[in-house]
Amino acid sequence: MPALSPRCPAALGLLAAALLAPSTAPAEDEGTRAAAGRPSVLLITIDTLRPDALGWIAGRNDTPAIDGLARAGFRFPAAATPVPLTLPAHVSIMTALVPRRHGVRDNGQTLGDVPLTLAQVLRSHGYATAAFVSGYPLDHIFGLDRGFEHYDDNLPEGDEGWLERLAYDTTDAALAWVATARKPWFAWIHYYDPHDPYTPPRPFWRPGDRGAYLGEVAYTDSAIERLLASMGPGSSESRLTVFTADHGEALGEHREKRHGYFIYDSTVTVPLVLHWPGHLQPGQSEAAARLLDIAPTILELVGLPALQDVDGQSLVPLLQGRVLETSPAYLETHLPWIYFGWAPLTAVRDQGWKLIAAPRPELYRLEADPGETQNLIDIYPERARELGALLRSLESRAGVTASAIADPQALAQLQALGYVGAGAWDQEPPDGLPDPKDRIELRERLHDAEEAMRQGRFGEALEVFDAVLQAEPGNRCATLRSGVALLKAGRPAEAAHRLQRAVELDPNRAEAHYALADALMRIGEPLRAAVHWREVTRLQPRRPDAWFNLAAACRSGGEPERAIAALETARELDPDDSRVLTDLAATHLELARRELAAGRGEAAAAALAKALELDPGLREKVAADVELGRLLD
Repeated sequence: MPALSPRCPAALGLLAAALLAPSTAPAEDEGTRAAAGRPSVLLITIDTLRPDALGWIAGRNDTPAIDGLARAGFRFPAAATPVPLTLPAHVSIMTALVPRRHGVRDNGQTLGDVPLTLAQVLRSHGYATAAFVSGYPLDHIFGLDRGFEHYDDNLPEGDEGWLERLAYDTTDAALAWVATARKPWFAWIHYYDPHDPYTPPRPFWRPGDRGAYLGEVAYTDSAIERLLASMGPGSSESRLTVFTADHGEALGEHREKRHGYFIYDSTVTVPLVLHWPGHLQPGQSEAAARLLDIAPTILELVGLPALQDVDGQSLVPLLQGRVLETSPAYLETHLPWIYFGWAPLTAVRDQGWKLIAAPRPELYRLEADPGETQNLIDIYPERARELGALLRSLESRAGVTASAIADPQALAQLQALGYVGAGAWDQEPPDGLPDPKDRIELRERLHDAEEAMRQGRFGEALEVFDAVLQAEPGNRCATLRSGVALLKAGRPAEAAHRLQRAVELDPNRAEAHYALADALMRIGEPLRAAVHWREVTRLQPRRPDAWFNLAAACRSGGEPERAIAALETARELDPDDSRVLTDLAATHLELARRELAAGRGEAAAAALAKALELDPGLREKVAADVELGRLLD
């Protein structure tokens, strides 16, 4: 029985924003009046953007719109992201916190009700707020919709799931909102095009090994040109524009093809531009700005109170030509640990030096060696010790765990984008784990297996997963994904056995419970499946399809009351899904039959009345039923 997965079309709840926002209409009017005179704020982020893909930084790619914005604004050519992954990096932009403090360490995890976001603060002070995202890792189900009155994650659907939205389509959506939005407004526009796979429109292709990637950047630049031009002449004087990226792309450097696995500068440095004519003088700084600094800087520039107890700092002194001692940049990736059980990586960049804490630590002097090719750990041991102490101090502040991990359908979308898994891991990594540098080839093999699965070559993928498990029997990724491969290959009984092991290896991974429940449904064990559907709803309570599938399992297992309860929750989460109403009516009808057979006529009549209320079209079917028809009178 295939898992059913209606898409939730609207962002759910803005509890924290409601707490921040005024509670009465007059107070809201006061907030709007207080915002009068403040500039609108346009935040543009491009996914997977290397600084050297821009003309104003490297001079090798034609990006006139971004280059023009940079020339007229204040530029940081090498700002630092705290993590080379889409969702955690954007959460850091919005909260000014490093991932360990906001809790989102990986794509697919979920931001909880705290901390405050930039959107919440601006909205509470009278700003109209909207976001337009172009990639599935930023779907509203992951929690970054908090504070936005309008969160547009309307992505096109294809055979492999939810596809990226092309830059021009995102631009159209944003311009339509801006045209009617009250002022001042805060609009975040996210472009996903440079993310793998690189498939720019033909006119934007560039020559060379990186031509397709550079073409994606050039195409996105043309969409930004249209965005800025369509906002009207002179509008930039009343608009603060901030342009940046979430992370870079390795493109083969350090043997990494994409991003997220290592934390070398090829994936953790990004461009940052602030543009506000008449208020910010054009200029450039080589200072180590960070994505964490964006929200504090915006709030100071628009004259609003600073966020409290955050890791970022305002860059306004630098923008005004004053001296500012920038803070060290803390970097991390937990991808090797979460996905594979290998050592996570952390690093600190400070005063031109960078220390990477790994089983075999690395030290680089970035000005002399920007490509990080010469490990100086044995040459400068004292400097390494100083940076190590600094890194430990940065890690000493209490962290939090993401409120939930992603459900399997969401993970399927992430996997279609090149992520082999995602989730949360509650345990602290033990000592003695493999160094990711020693597993990079294995990591690429697993990625190739995922590519084979996307193309329907499940047997080929399974061979790779099994080979990995021979070498590493406890590899969480290979265990789980081999079970999914068996399931997709039509071998649910074998899949259930493998997926049971995946649940044992990682009991808090929703994807494992989801896939196991799917396998158990296919082999006719609905009540066992219901146990794992319940785990999915515990781990991802905002997912209507998880509740829908739980209801299907309960109904198949002869538990209509539990099925009704689950369907009611699915209905609350997605009231527009007609399938939920249809199943809810059918389940009430089933309950009516059961109550009638047990001699409980009054209860049967109540259940039947509810079924007909939900689906009046059932009346003809009921009338033709000898037993139930009597209840119609």
